[in-house]
Amino acid sequence: MTTDTALDPALDPFSGPVGDIADLVFRDARTVNTFTDGAVTDDQIRAVYDVVRWGPTALNTVPMRLLLVRTPEARERLVPHLGEGNRAKTLHAPLTLVVAADLDFHDHLDRLAPHMVGARERFAPAPEMRAAMSRDNAFLQAGYLIVGLRASGLHVGPMTGFDPAGVDAEFLADSPWRSIMIINVGSAPQEREGLGTPAVHPRQTRLDFDEVTRTV
Repeated sequence: MTTDTALDPALDPFSGPVGDIADLVFRDARTVNTFTDGAVTDDQIRAVYDVVRWGPTALNTVPMRLLLVRTPEARERLVPHLGEGNRAKTLHAPLTLVVAADLDFHDHLDRLAPHMVGARERFAPAPEMRAAMSRDNAFLQAGYLIVGLRASGLHVGPMTGFDPAGVDAEFLADSPWRSIMIINVGSAPQEREGLGTPAVHPRQTRLDFDEVTRTV
């Protein structure tokens, strides 16, 4: 366990077997910059999505969409829209996910939220509301996705250092999807020497509970 703080085990809800999961997805998990050559299959991503799709979103809108970038040609189209420091790692990742928000999520509400009678019709003439709602909830789902990928044994390198408008024009121009995040996915190498870019950077600290909470 790499965390530098610990609760009394009697008070810690993440002690015991649950603590192993907490270590896997949070305490010991790291953002990965260098991956092995092992493939990440569609079946692996499908299995993760089939779990994380059950995470809550407002009105059950589930607006997150995924573009799986696999081919060398697609990567060459993607990397010019990334920050300089994110390009090499993306070219060599086994799989890159472009996480997007669907501006037309409301088209599915008759099926996803049948209890909200007329929701689809109310959202249809409100593009600004749809844009904000889709972005907020797609980011929420992206968090679920990162945790789910880690829980499955994969490693991830999430990034927001890119030009969304450029990515949208390159890949999503014929759809209502709008990119919000890019996630490289694969397996981290066991040995870091000779890799050029380190697989992970040194663990940084986090803010303590008392620094981030208020009670009213």
